Amino acid sequence: MFNFENLDVYHKARDFRTKLFALVSSKKSLDRWILDQLKRSAISVILNIAEGTGKTSKADKRNFFTIARASVYELVAISDILCDDRIISPEEKTGLYADLETISKMLLGLINSLK
Repeated sequence: MFNFENLDVYHKARDFRTKLFALVSSKKSLDRWILDQLKRSAISVILNIAEGTGKTSKADKRNFFTIARASVYELVAISDILCDDRIISPEEKTGLYADLETISKMLLGLINSLK
């Protein structure tokens, strides 16, 4: 087993990606550029967590976890846009936001543990 597979935040990010993709797959009016960016951001969170655990220095680990957290912030902004454009409902946005807030806090905990 790889180290990242033991991290709760890795599993939470994977679950979020699955939930997000299921939600947006039914949205016909979703702009292709936004959909592409949304997918890349969700995948970026997962991949940067995995890559960060493979680094040997604390500074490198922090950097990748910080990039993962920045992708979470990007997903928050994308969910705002989707709600503004009435592609997702305010309730759907609230659900996404809660998951993203949890993932962000978990990543911040990892980042702070490496100082």
